[in-house]
Amino acid sequence: MTPGSVTEQTDAWWKSAVVYQIYPRSFADSDGDGIGDLDGVTGRLDHLADLGVDVVWLSPVYPSPQDDNGYDISDYQDVDPVFGDLAAFDRLLAAVHERGMKLIMDLVVNHTSDEHPWFQESRDPGSPKRDWYWWRPPRDGGEPNNWGSFFSGPAWTRDPASDAYYLHLFSPKQPDLNWENPEVRGAVHAMMRWWLERGVDGFRMDVVNLVSKDPALPDGELRGDGPYGDGSPSYVCGPRIHEYLREMHREVMARYPGRLLTVGEMPGVTVEQARLFTDPRRAELDMVFQFEHVGLDHGAHKFDPRPLRLTDLKASLGRWQTGLADVGWNSLYWNNHDQPRVVSRFGDDGPRHRTRSATMLATVLHLHRGTPYVYQGEELGMANAPLRTIEDFRDIESLNHYAQALRAGAKPEEVLPGLRAMGRDNARTPMQWDASPQAGFTTGTPWLPVNPDHTEVNAAAAYADPDSVYHHYRRLIALRHGEPAVVHGDFTMLLPEDERVYAFTRRHGGTTLLVVGNFTGDTVAVDLPGGWEDAELVLGNGPSAPPRDGRTVLAPWEARVHRRVVRGTGGATGAGRGADDPRLPG
Repeated sequence: MTPGSVTEQTDAWWKSAVVYQIYPRSFADSDGDGIGDLDGVTGRLDHLADLGVDVVWLSPVYPSPQDDNGYDISDYQDVDPVFGDLAAFDRLLAAVHERGMKLIMDLVVNHTSDEHPWFQESRDPGSPKRDWYWWRPPRDGGEPNNWGSFFSGPAWTRDPASDAYYLHLFSPKQPDLNWENPEVRGAVHAMMRWWLERGVDGFRMDVVNLVSKDPALPDGELRGDGPYGDGSPSYVCGPRIHEYLREMHREVMARYPGRLLTVGEMPGVTVEQARLFTDPRRAELDMVFQFEHVGLDHGAHKFDPRPLRLTDLKASLGRWQTGLADVGWNSLYWNNHDQPRVVSRFGDDGPRHRTRSATMLATVLHLHRGTPYVYQGEELGMANAPLRTIEDFRDIESLNHYAQALRAGAKPEEVLPGLRAMGRDNARTPMQWDASPQAGFTTGTPWLPVNPDHTEVNAAAAYADPDSVYHHYRRLIALRHGEPAVVHGDFTMLLPEDERVYAFTRRHGGTTLLVVGNFTGDTVAVDLPGGWEDAELVLGNGPSAPPRDGRTVLAPWEARVHRRVVRGTGGATGAGRGADDPRLPG
């Protein structure tokens, strides 16, 4: 079997897998210093094994000044002492493998920390590493072009030592690597092989579609009334990105056929581009993270939230389902370390409806075609944090936006609502293990306060409640593992113009699944295709109302998955369990 071949991707193990993302700083603290660590993760692996996940994605644990919570790396081949050491990493990796799971690392190679030895050496204009980063002389006494940073302000910082500027699409402490230099790419490939030889099972690649820049670095079109231009046409899916990814696959991944999972985080990627990145015949990546659906509730910018229109969500996700149906593969997610909690964002995080809205959202997402990603605490129904004043925020993106908005004349009360709704700190509050004062996360003072709702929403309580969000996730994951239609079935959107109900079918062989979710807090009657009246209810998230006047009635935030099977020429069967049905945990 040729690495990257169509046959290999058709049979790929990761199609039936579920990935669980761990943000180590906030997952479990083993030594009481208030910061999560690797031994803490190891001590909680049974939580993941019991959930049924197949892959653990570990957010960065490399040495870092922590300007951007570890996404500013100063050494790619070690562990930051705050998280432990390489021996602790090896213990974690062994424990993951002992439980039949795999572990993928975060690969952050668009940029390093400004404290990385590579960058420090590059500051000397005569250094062989000068061309490892994007250094440019001043233009008219200022920045070399008009690009703005994702974290506010210009994308260039002047280095007084040489009176030159270096490029940083994110923080000034995150200088961009120059992938035009083959030595840079070779060093990255060598580092990746080092981790794979250690036993790692793949990589989630941070903003990997930004690594190729137009070497001319032209000015970007000005953004509204702001001072900065939009440089994205010069670096989002830049001119050599496919060449670079094919080279990476050839030099690294192809040496481990059938073993690895690679997923590229790609802001701004289109369906058409994703087809190229994930076409197995091109041997680039297994799947990508796209951002289209998590931008649907943004107004003029990320911190300008708008209500979600369900029809927009269906159009977006449906377009990706259709676009990658014959080539490539989808990654499915609501949450990660950069997104607010989905139960607060698209559901209802109040005590009455939290469980049902969290389980509805999970059901709809996991039954799409693609590999689902669960972010820590999502399986408990964790919600956004009560962030009242700017002093409650820690994240550099939120703090920079707040400062820039106030400099532009905004008042705090005008800026804070957007930060509360969309800020990344929402995803980073400590994992809620139990109802104790620090939620079982630490015996010390946590680096970020635990959400006060942990007294009610926590893992210990979820284990004991068979109707909890946690147990619903277990049933969802078991369904994926046991029902081939979830993994391999085609996708047909139903009710595309309905603003309340999300419905679709998945069909594989003689099996068809009908998935229905009520995205409102109201009881809704809806017309669904006929023939499902007696079909087996495979999974639901609560009591269902009987049909009314021939219409399906859905309770607030209700989700259902029905199954209909055609065996040979015997026609459709619905009720009862066949011998091939998944064994769903209680």
